[in-house]
Amino acid sequence: MESTDKAAELLRLHTDPALLVLVNVWDAISATVVAGLPGCRALATASHSIAASHGYPDGEKIPLDLMIAAVGRIAAAVDLPVSADLEAGYGDPATTVRRAISVGAVGGNLEDGMRPLSESAAAVGAAVAAAQAEGVPFVLNARTDAFLKAGDRDHDEVVADAVLRGRAFLDAGADCVFVPGRLDRGTVAELVAGIGERKVSLLAIPGSVPVAELAELGVARVSYGPWSQRIALTALADVGAGLLREDPMPDEVHSFG
Repeated sequence: MESTDKAAELLRLHTDPALLVLVNVWDAISATVVAGLPGCRALATASHSIAASHGYPDGEKIPLDLMIAAVGRIAAAVDLPVSADLEAGYGDPATTVRRAISVGAVGGNLEDGMRPLSESAAAVGAAVAAAQAEGVPFVLNARTDAFLKAGDRDHDEVVADAVLRGRAFLDAGADCVFVPGRLDRGTVAELVAGIGERKVSLLAIPGSVPVAELAELGVARVSYGPWSQRIALTALADVGAGLLREDPMPDEVHSFG
């Protein structure tokens, strides 16, 4: 499938009535495993997980070359649309989006870090323009950290800020608005009402609204960020501890690749 076709399919998945569920991956083998699962329609990378797999903390600490190379290996390993977590754009969102497209990504996250709204909206616009210049209908999932950085602000004020930023990002050309945080059902409904049906993307974390309810609320997309890697590493730690105790090898061991 060509990049333009993958991008068109990724956009369709965001607007489809069925919730788009993305299990985040961090390297070629995790991508291959998840892509082979029933019901998998697209993949998303997790910047935290890719950075950790290279020995770096999250927050654009990993060199951009390494991050882009990892995205490229993931995209090359599967025949599904891949959305890349591009953090805040590594100081140059337009160039970062172009580089992600060059290695096969057809969508991506771009976070605002709660910088001034005009600056954040301009970054979204620059990323969208860069993708258009490349001829790929890149699906931009513009992220606001309104809840992650809420501190002790009033809840209604935070919701209003997230909605204001989300609308501004959509006006700048984003396709979806990513609002990570531990949100209750009422808050999700407020965000969908304010930003738009099938325009809100959420992070599924322990204690959040069950995924089965999100489609009913009008959410477009849900992903898992670093949690999929943490689950995998927890399983590795559990099995490894048993092997070091000289326990028998588990009976059920899958072969991948």
